[in-house]
Amino acid sequence: MRIILYTGKGGVGKTSIAAATASKIARAGKKVLVMSTDQAHSLSDSFDMKLSNTPVKITDSLDGMEVDAVLENENVWGNIREYIEKLMLFKSGKTIENEELLVFPGFEDLISLLKIKEIHDEGKYDVLIVDCAPTGETMSLLKFPDLFKWWMEKIFPMKRKGAKFARPIVQATVKVPVPDDKTFDDFEKLYARIEELHKLLLDRDKVSIRIVTTPEKIVIKEAKRGFSYLHLFDMNVDAIVINKIFSEEGARGYFEKWIKIQGQSIKDIYESFNPIPVFKVELFENEIHGYDTLIKVGEKIYGDINPEDVLFQDKIFEVEKSPEGGYDLNINMPFIDKKELNVYHKGDELSISVKNEKRNFILPRKLHNKDIMGANYRDGKLSIHMM
Repeated sequence: MRIILYTGKGGVGKTSIAAATASKIARAGKKVLVMSTDQAHSLSDSFDMKLSNTPVKITDSLDGMEVDAVLENENVWGNIREYIEKLMLFKSGKTIENEELLVFPGFEDLISLLKIKEIHDEGKYDVLIVDCAPTGETMSLLKFPDLFKWWMEKIFPMKRKGAKFARPIVQATVKVPVPDDKTFDDFEKLYARIEELHKLLLDRDKVSIRIVTTPEKIVIKEAKRGFSYLHLFDMNVDAIVINKIFSEEGARGYFEKWIKIQGQSIKDIYESFNPIPVFKVELFENEIHGYDTLIKVGEKIYGDINPEDVLFQDKIFEVEKSPEGGYDLNINMPFIDKKELNVYHKGDELSISVKNEKRNFILPRKLHNKDIMGANYRDGKLSIHMM
């Protein structure tokens, strides 16, 4: 099963591009599901029909759905949710407000992720197209498995052991509910599912991400930042789509200056993201909605290229022997401000942070007992020398 995720800054037209891609692939005869994980859903508007939390038939080969985090919440969390509900309702009654509060910040992202894995495992579709939330929320979605893995391996065993001894004392004195073994078991099952999901997302033959941008400086900067963060988490970006380009015919008069501005921006995108394929979409005369219009958009974007294909693959991490002795760990991370880059090393873990994004790497075994002797960032590549 092929999985393609579309992301980008809010308002760039991710939903239309995702819907158009799904329509083009489905028209070629593949069984396709297009799914929105953005809680401000607009996929229904793109197809001019009501979609729901379960797949809805759009054509014979195309289904659509919009993930409802509140509805999915109970299925995902099981005993964990029951425990948190007991904790929240300890001194208050059950209300609608409390029900909504049980969908914690970030949990919507996790629920969306698990839905991707669930659909993949069912095997009913050839292709899954995912209309993601804006870049920042998408990064939360994609880095969750890494963060959860660290928490489960470093903190969870201590918490479980401590709860076993503290439960009778705490419940007898302050009456606060303490997690039981079933709750901890559910955490471990959830962790196993997330671990499987993480492996799926890193499978470059199945999963790739496409960044949608518009030819405006501030939006392009966001696209570059998103691209760097995706590389940090070892995700494969296989295409860039430039949306909302003025045609020379349509931009005469008042908008004429925009042709020059957009031209410079488009040149910057091609030069910056080379050799990743770049696709262009001109502004349509009318709003993009309805299956027939989306088919036209899909043809405009991809032409004779099959959008189902993995359009580009890049090796993000590489360990090689250094001519100075020891090893060099090379990481492709373009568009980074060197001043915002920090590297920490402890034991078998390497931590890299870029501004407000951070990732912990488990180093290859041959680097476990090595120390960082130096690091440099040049031409979009971070090179860490270890001996």
